[in-house]
Amino acid sequence: MLNSAVKISIKVQPNAARNQVIGQTNEIWRINIAAPPDKGKANKRLVEFLSGVLQIRKDHIFIVKGLASHHKIIAVEGLTQAEADNRLSKAE
Repeated sequence: MLNSAVKISIKVQPNAARNQVIGQTNEIWRINIAAPPDKGKANKRLVEFLSGVLQIRKDHIFIVKGLASHHKIIAVEGLTQAEADNRLSKAE
C-alpha cells in the first residue's frame, strides 16, 4: 500500500505556540507543532494536524523516516502529490 503513497518532506518545529503550516522551501514543508518532542507527543500531534489539513484519516498518514528528527518523510495514502501540496499551501 505505501508504494502508491505520496511522500512529503517536512521539517517540524516542536514546542511551537500553535500548530501551523509555515510554508515550503526547496520542496520541504515547514510545520510548527504545539507539542514537545517527548515520548512521541510531537509525532502524534503532527499526524493529527496533517489529518485535518490534508482532509484524510489519520490511519492513512505514516512517518516513514525521521521519527526522532526534525526532518521527516511522511507517506500519505489516498491523495496525489498535487492534492497534498494544494491542501498544505491553503493551510499557510
